[in-house]
Amino acid sequence: MLTKEAVMEIKLLARQGLSIRAIARELGVSRNTVKHYLRGEAVKPAGSRGPGRPRKLEPYEDWLRRRVEGAAPVRLPATVLHREVVAMGFEGTERTVRRFVAGLQPPPASEPLVRFETAPGHQAQMDWGEYRLGKRRVYAFIGVLGFSRWLYLEYVDSTRSPVLVDCHRRMFADFGGVPREVLYDNMRTVVTRRDAYGRGRHRFHDGIWSLAAECGYRPRLCRPYRPQTKGKVERSVHYVANSFFYPLVTRRQLEGESLDLELLNAEARLWCAQVANARCHGTTQARPVDRVCEDRLAMQPYTAPAQGPNRAASWPRYRLQRSPREYDAWLQEVHS
Repeated sequence: MLTKEAVMEIKLLARQGLSIRAIARELGVSRNTVKHYLRGEAVKPAGSRGPGRPRKLEPYEDWLRRRVEGAAPVRLPATVLHREVVAMGFEGTERTVRRFVAGLQPPPASEPLVRFETAPGHQAQMDWGEYRLGKRRVYAFIGVLGFSRWLYLEYVDSTRSPVLVDCHRRMFADFGGVPREVLYDNMRTVVTRRDAYGRGRHRFHDGIWSLAAECGYRPRLCRPYRPQTKGKVERSVHYVANSFFYPLVTRRQLEGESLDLELLNAEARLWCAQVANARCHGTTQARPVDRVCEDRLAMQPYTAPAQGPNRAASWPRYRLQRSPREYDAWLQEVHS
């Protein structure tokens, strides 16, 4: 919209006999603008919106505001919010939702992670996530196959060694095999002493030692204070929290419903099948469900333990007496 002085100048130049084209060129405005002001018509300000058609997202905007505010300080991804409003009847695109919520929540902090690619069937990475479910503390056991990025997720109420071992068994069954190695953080239920037998030769916890001997994989540790070493599962922990756990819990709270561990795991299995392992992964640019076949062809088969003695039971359960020779012999047996 022009200033009062500019409008006055248009009228003065017109009275002096200048043409509309000359006035527009003199003042640097369009000829239509000059015509409108000479006719005494109001000119619509630049960028103003007319009534137009109703916006598709408008019926859901108040709900989206409450979702974002109710989940704060957790940042809900636009992909999650788009799925939720689509379930409520929204017919627009994810980009529409992304643009709307961009101004409702702060931008995510950059989180550089160092990743390296592994061959099919070579490596899986495992880590814990810790959350609050009402007044109860729960833990997410998260495993990721390095090549396909196939994700396994399970919630438990303890991180003790027997629970960790049982989660591994269910993870291998879900993977459809056992990778050559599993990469861990330096957790007490995995390693009792780093470099006990020399550089890179650690004393592992009895539970992991027996499980690895039985299933035939090599436990590996990431460098201390360097969680980026296992960047695939570190990123998956954040992905699970922001795309599944917090959206589910906050939505249930908004609807006045509660969650127990059994229902949480049922929702997790459904989410893994329909979302996590069916999405196009940002790094591989492929769906985990499409790449996991290559992992399964390269992995060792997994057989659930039968009743009675198994491969691990034939190994002496040394606690502090494992020697480097016994350690090396065990590794050769595992990969023979």
